[in-house]
Amino acid sequence: MRDIQQEVVVITGATAGVGRATVRAFARRGARIGLIARGVDGLKATACEVEALGGEAVAISCDVADAATVEDAANEVEATFGPIDIWINAAFAGVLAPFLRMSLQDYKRVTEVTYLGQVHGTMAALKRMLPRNRGSIVLVGSALAYRGIPLQSAYCGAKHAIQGFQDSLRSELIHAGSKVHLSMVQLPGVNTPQFDWIKTTMPCKPKPASPPYQPEVAADAIYFAAHSHRKSVMVGFPTVEAIWGDRLFSSLLDHYLGWTGFKGQQDREKLEPGRQNNLYHPVPGDHGAHGRFDRIARTRSWQLSLNKNRLLFGMGLVLFVAACRRALK
Repeated sequence: MRDIQQEVVVITGATAGVGRATVRAFARRGARIGLIARGVDGLKATACEVEALGGEAVAISCDVADAATVEDAANEVEATFGPIDIWINAAFAGVLAPFLRMSLQDYKRVTEVTYLGQVHGTMAALKRMLPRNRGSIVLVGSALAYRGIPLQSAYCGAKHAIQGFQDSLRSELIHAGSKVHLSMVQLPGVNTPQFDWIKTTMPCKPKPASPPYQPEVAADAIYFAAHSHRKSVMVGFPTVEAIWGDRLFSSLLDHYLGWTGFKGQQDREKLEPGRQNNLYHPVPGDHGAHGRFDRIARTRSWQLSLNKNRLLFGMGLVLFVAACRRALK
């Protein structure tokens, strides 16, 4: 991979939430960034922000559910900046609703954006990276890839699919002796604008089930994953708790979430009349990275810090245990 200051990076879902925060993380380091999203307003604002931060940008209006347009976007990025070094799949869609109150059309749409969108992005990236035998692809996952919750069956199913997709594809890359790296970042709830535009059939405004993390924490993990060659990077104790809790107490969690999961994902406020959602069309405007939960959002993850510095942490733990043994003699 070339010098970090000259990296060519593609980020899907680049104009809002985690994608927007990730764009900023790379732009501050002088990257050349292909911005992929649907909304023209957000693309224009994000491109201006990249240049103000010291990077370069090409803005491309593209629906990741359409494989042909993703391929075209990859061609445009390489025609503008040269070979792609890093591809980050951050675009997603969701619906907050009980399964039987969702239309199959909506279910298909969530799957096409959240799962197939990452497949399309990965395919476009690998076509270019494999012949060069270098590059890094980041799949943006979720704790919900391992532990599904009520009201989000389409989104959870798509994230589960991404996790299986990574295992399969990573094995193929190892078999081929490829130096292209594929990693997945498992996120907790994040304070993004999605809660103001996710489609819902519930009476109250959507909210994260637990205190969310700020999108900058997620962006830090994604940047780290793109350069560290880790298979998986987990963010936040709630993610670790969900993954290991499901492995140990899966059936019990089904019951617990059945009792708490409906109320826990709804705010006290009722939905506004005429509320827009972004399932099929982008909501106009520039929505930035943060949602409406700044007051309760966590600004750092000690678990991520330990993950990033696990060698130092392990050495410190060994020294601590050795010191304790000496003191007890």
